[in-house]
Amino acid sequence: MTAEVVRDSRVVHGHRRAFLRAGSGPPILLVHGIGNNAQTWASVVGPLAENHTVIAPDLLGHGDSDKPRGDYSIAGYANGMRDLLSVLDIEQVTVVGHSLGGGVALQFAYQFPERCQRLVLVGSGGLGSELSATLRAATLPGAELVLTALAGASGVLRTALRGVEELGRLAGWKQAHDLAEAGEALLGLRDIEARRAFLRTLRSSVDARGQTVSALDRLYLANAIPMLVIWGSRDPIVPISHADAVRELVPTARVEVFDGAGHWPHVDDPERFCRVLAEFLRDTEPAAHDRDSWRALLAED
Repeated sequence: MTAEVVRDSRVVHGHRRAFLRAGSGPPILLVHGIGNNAQTWASVVGPLAENHTVIAPDLLGHGDSDKPRGDYSIAGYANGMRDLLSVLDIEQVTVVGHSLGGGVALQFAYQFPERCQRLVLVGSGGLGSELSATLRAATLPGAELVLTALAGASGVLRTALRGVEELGRLAGWKQAHDLAEAGEALLGLRDIEARRAFLRTLRSSVDARGQTVSALDRLYLANAIPMLVIWGSRDPIVPISHADAVRELVPTARVEVFDGAGHWPHVDDPERFCRVLAEFLRDTEPAAHDRDSWRALLAED
């Protein structure tokens, strides 16, 4: 029987935080990427909720959550996840992060290791500087005017994107789906507050040369936490070569490459995504944080 998915919200620090909640059991936190919202997980929430409590928030500045003039840094988002979980009376959780959400998940594990049982990175940010030209260009001056113009022509552009996606499907160009998905995220920035939140988020970790925030210097700490990395072999936004950094720095990590998938492997192949994640959860024990061991790791040369 499929678990009921409930859309709910809580006010934290004066700002409304919207989220999806489903199921019961050991908790999983699903953190979406920039420009997306909790709905990006729609095809996997139900299956995962058969054995777990699933929480999928709209990050601040995204979806139905508030879009204040505030802190949109990676650390700020990690704090927000901690506070939302506290309000929901969830102390420990397996964190699954996609794209920007992967960077948030890494930061969450770094800032709050006692609350992170496992770490799952999906086409994750924060593992290298390389990034698609489109996102790098969005950090340049004048980007807000461009996004406003796109929003004004969203109807026509959505039709064009659907056409490109269909042509790509017929021609076997699988990256067309990712182009349509990314375009839909930009066209979904309907009001000025959403566009400004998007740009503040992007510019907090990206500039014209690529990603500016990296977890590579601290990734060795993840040896203390069970880690699963999922990447699409055709990811046009964050290159699959970033998964190699995890292989090198975290030998204990499990790396799964979805052949033919793009930047949204959980959308391209939700059945495999749920199977791989369920196997990982079944085969690993939750991390047991120990302050002395953590201190020793930090002090290593």
